[in-house]
Amino acid sequence: MKKVLVRGPAISQSGYGEHTRFVLRSLRSHPWMFDVYLINVNWGQTGWIFEDTEERRWMDFLLSKTIQHTQQGGQFDISLQVTIPNEWEKLAPVNIGVTAGIETTKIAPGWVEKSLQMDKIIVVSEHAKFGFDNTEYPATNNGTGEQFLAKSTCPIEVVGYPVKNIEPVNLDLDLKHDFNFLTVGTWIARKNLERTITWFVEEFYDQEVGLIVKTSLAKNCLRDRTFAHQRLQELLKEHTDRKCEVYLLHGDMSESEMTGLYQHPQVKAMISLSHGEGFGLPLFEAAYNGLPVIAPNWSGQVDFLHMPVKDKKGKVKNKAMFSEIAFDIKPIQPEAHWEGVIQKDSMWCFPKEWNYKKTLRQVHKNIGAAKSDAKKLQKWVQETFEESVQYQKLCNSVYKPSKEEEEWNSLLNEVQMI
Repeated sequence: MKKVLVRGPAISQSGYGEHTRFVLRSLRSHPWMFDVYLINVNWGQTGWIFEDTEERRWMDFLLSKTIQHTQQGGQFDISLQVTIPNEWEKLAPVNIGVTAGIETTKIAPGWVEKSLQMDKIIVVSEHAKFGFDNTEYPATNNGTGEQFLAKSTCPIEVVGYPVKNIEPVNLDLDLKHDFNFLTVGTWIARKNLERTITWFVEEFYDQEVGLIVKTSLAKNCLRDRTFAHQRLQELLKEHTDRKCEVYLLHGDMSESEMTGLYQHPQVKAMISLSHGEGFGLPLFEAAYNGLPVIAPNWSGQVDFLHMPVKDKKGKVKNKAMFSEIAFDIKPIQPEAHWEGVIQKDSMWCFPKEWNYKKTLRQVHKNIGAAKSDAKKLQKWVQETFEESVQYQKLCNSVYKPSKEEEEWNSLLNEVQMI
C-alpha cells in the first residue's frame, strides 16, 4: 500500500477544489492500494464548502491524520499536488503535478521549470496537454553559455472529470418567460460575461426571452452579491425598456440545486463566451444533464462536446454535438495578464459578435434540433466519463501495480467485500 499525500484546495468552492476532491475520491475508491493523506491550501478568495457531509468529515479526518503523521516523522511514497504549477515542489520520492493547465496557447516559463521537478503531470484536457507539449522558451546553459530552447519533457497524461449522478432539487426561480438561456462563471475577464450579457440583450431586445447569470466576483457573500448586481445594472442601464430579462443568480448552491438548474423546464440552453477553459466544468455538467450547449469550438470543452458518429459511408468521425460560435485566436487583453500564469504574449479565443447573435437566434427558433443533439451527447458523455471509469484512470496514472500486486490487491478486495 502506497502512502499518498494530496496537496490542494480540497474544501474550497472552486474548480481546483472540485479537482482535488476528484483526486481524493479516486484514491478512496482503491483503499487496498492507497493510504491517503491531505494538506489543504487556500484558493484565492473563494469560499469553503458549507455542507456537513460524510465526505467533508472524511476530509477533516485526513487533515488531522496528516498532522499527526508528520509530527511523528512520517514520510510519504507519492505526492499529488493539485494546483497551478507555480506551487509544485518535491514532497516525496515520487511527485505528480495535477493541474487544469492553461486556458491560452502557451504555459509560463516558470511552469516549464516546475514541470521538470515532477515525475509526471496529470491534466484534465487535451488542450491543457497541448500547452505543455508545445511551449518553448529561449534559454542559456549557465555552465557553457550555450543557447537552447527550454520545454517541458515531463510525461503527461489526460484524465477528465467524472459524471455525477445527482438528484435535482426543484427550484422556484420565478422566471418571467418560458425560454431562458443560462451562463455560469465567475465575473472575471476570461469568462467574458460583459459581452455574453450585452450581446444577448441586443439580440433579444424586443423578445420574451431570458438569460440567467449564475456568477460571483470571488466569494458568495452579501458584499460580493452587491458588487455583482451593480456591475449587471451598469451593463443594462441603457436598455431599461427591453422585453428580454436578465436574472442574477448569486450565492452558494448545492450540487442538487445546480442539477435542478440545469434540468429546469424553463432553462433551454447553456451559453459560454469564455476566452478559454482548462476543462469547462459547468459546460460538462450541462452536457451530462442533457442541456444544449452554445460555445466556441476551442479549449478544454472540445474533449466532451464532440462524440464519435458514423457518416453515410460508415466512417466514424468526431462530430460537434453543440452549437458552435465562430471565433478568432488573438493575444490576450492586457488586464488578463497574470504574471507567472497567463503570459502577455499568449493567445486565446475571441468569439465573434455577429455569429454569437446568429447562433442564439437559431437555437431559440429551433430548440428541438439542439435538444436532440444534446440528448445524444448526454448518453455518450455519461458512458465515456462514468465515475468508476475516471476513478480507475486517475489511480492508474498515480501508480500502476505489478501483476503480483494486482492479484494480491484483488484478493484483499474480495475479502473486504465478504
